[in-house]
Amino acid sequence: MSMAQKERRELVATMVAAGPDAPTLCGSWTVRDLAAHLVVRERRPDVAGGIMIAALAPRLEKVQARAAQRPFPELLEDVRSGPPWWSPLKPIDAVANLAEYFVHHEDVRRGGEVWEPRELPADEQRQLWKTVRRMGKMAYRKSPVPIVLRTPDGDEARIGSGSGEPVVLLGAPAELLLHAFGRDKVRIETSGPEESVRQVLALDRSL
Repeated sequence: MSMAQKERRELVATMVAAGPDAPTLCGSWTVRDLAAHLVVRERRPDVAGGIMIAALAPRLEKVQARAAQRPFPELLEDVRSGPPWWSPLKPIDAVANLAEYFVHHEDVRRGGEVWEPRELPADEQRQLWKTVRRMGKMAYRKSPVPIVLRTPDGDEARIGSGSGEPVVLLGAPAELLLHAFGRDKVRIETSGPEESVRQVLALDRSL
């Protein structure tokens, strides 16, 4: 079982425990809305382009709103079963869905007031480190200063094309990945010039 598949299975269990109306870190989306997003992303390639392309977003939103009206158990079963054989995501599930399902799992876990980071095995943290190194350049592309991502084990990745003294973001790969995906409920430490740190933390990190 790939880590993406494991996160998918555990996300569904977390959604069941939270309930369809629980909040998430995805703005105003409830757990039901998030489940509908995942189903449409994997099963409606004709509208999924609206996730990235603003001009296509209105149609995506309509389809997703209809999907959210389905019975909650049916939505979760579609999430649990993964992309169907004809989905473009099926052959690349282990790669394309790792960050998607890890981040959205934490969106549900951290949607309430009380939360704690999970203790992940070292091999899973390594997989997330590879992912954040790959995606960090895009996530922090608007940074006016260089950024150094650093783990407690001493691994580092320097990203960004800004000038001046870099801002260091220190944390476990899982926490760095969540921050790169625009989440603020994370456990990271920052260092660098005060104004630069403020600018980095305020960045639009949407991918």
